[in-house]
Amino acid sequence: MAGNSSRRGAVRKSKKGATVGSGGVRRRGLEGKGPTPKAEDRPAHKAYKGTSGGAGGGGRRGPGAKGARKQPGSDQVAGRNAVLEALREDVPATKLTLMVRLDTDERVGEIMRLATARGLPIAEATRADLDRMTDHAVHQGVALTIPPYEYADVDDLLDIAADRFEPPLLVALDGITDPRNLGAILRSADAFGAHGVILPERRSVSMTASVWKVAAGAAGRVRVAQVTNLNRTLTSLKEKGVFVLGLDAEGDVTTRGLELGTQPVALVVGAEGKGLSRLAREISDQVVSIPMGGRSESLNASVAAAIALYELSGVRERQGLA
Repeated sequence: MAGNSSRRGAVRKSKKGATVGSGGVRRRGLEGKGPTPKAEDRPAHKAYKGTSGGAGGGGRRGPGAKGARKQPGSDQVAGRNAVLEALREDVPATKLTLMVRLDTDERVGEIMRLATARGLPIAEATRADLDRMTDHAVHQGVALTIPPYEYADVDDLLDIAADRFEPPLLVALDGITDPRNLGAILRSADAFGAHGVILPERRSVSMTASVWKVAAGAAGRVRVAQVTNLNRTLTSLKEKGVFVLGLDAEGDVTTRGLELGTQPVALVVGAEGKGLSRLAREISDQVVSIPMGGRSESLNASVAAAIALYELSGVRERQGLA
């Protein structure tokens, strides 16, 4: 049949050579990649000898270079605006990392200028390395490495007050886990003359890059102490003549009626919603609340701390202690 003859011809023709091919892609895929590079020239190999970027940023970092890895204990500020703000506020830093072949703009130019002026090493890394360094944050090709925060001792905070000839005003955080709250509290502590902030080691926020970003310059001006047991520390402060004031919605006295404001004070701020822990409430000499005429049942922890510090600052100013 004519139809069968036509089909057989089509089959024979396809065997001679396909009318539509791969364009050579398959053939090129089978070609060799050339000789294997030496171990010291392969970025993923432990023997890789990448060049480090100097202060001018001319060096390049391969994917396996040490400079492209997150250093133990360090933290990263990621993103052009965040890095620029951190450098402007003199946030402690050890290195600036830029993505290879980064598209620069005015922010990147100023970032490099500020980093060079501070003598910071400038390294380059691939996008994959920056993703890993910043825990896959939106880094926009820029990351600033911040060293581990050096916490103060509680006695250091008391010494700061003594050096200023002022009664101590400390802020202790009980169960605060949001870095934005800590950053905002540091700004309020700086604005209203607090001598330091106390954090527990467990179940609490710590001094991270996010805190530095929110606190801006206040994180460099207000010392932070980290303690093993907050309640034990509060008890120790009471033995040293410091009054512990717990801040809670169900307080015995309002911030406007504080009589202990002129005394050495440690203001304890509880987490939003949960408030003060049972032990912190029991240790407190007074539980203080903020009078509210609206319908809100509670305030954000950082807002409540700011209001209480403002009231304490006002009491001290009226008594000539601030």
